Amino acid sequence: MHATPYTLPKPVGNLLALLPAYPGSFFFVTGLNLALAKNLASDVREMLQGKKLRLRVTDAQLVFDFEWRNERFTACQNKGEADLTISASAHDFVLLARRQEDPDTLFFSRRLAMEGDTELGLLVKNTIDAIELPVFNLEQLKPANVLARMKARLASH
Repeated sequence: MHATPYTLPKPVGNLLALLPAYPGSFFFVTGLNLALAKNLASDVREMLQGKKLRLRVTDAQLVFDFEWRNERFTACQNKGEADLTISASAHDFVLLARRQEDPDTLFFSRRLAMEGDTELGLLVKNTIDAIELPVFNLEQLKPANVLARMKARLASH
């Protein structure tokens, strides 16, 4: 059974659009690194190297710009076109993340769009499809655990 599409009310999207882009991208890549970075195959890492990626949440009017650099996803301030832009509503991204909807279904129903490098788009889609669930332990997202990892990372530099 497929979920009924839901979009955020326009006033909520207008309010979210006022948020600065870079901090959102930073928090997004933090979650992405926790969930995916260690699960990426070396050939995928090589193909992602230096590619500018953009995730556009259409109804929330949010854009997250990031790239793969130094063995992890990093936030960036991409002023130009991204190599790959993936667009969908917040609800559809949640459905994808929870594996309640597959990207092909959303794509063919015009609820998910990919623009730019087609080969890169297929790589991203196939990589996400191939990762076994659960990809991370929700305990990792507890604030105390996130802060402990950040403290350890800073201490190692």
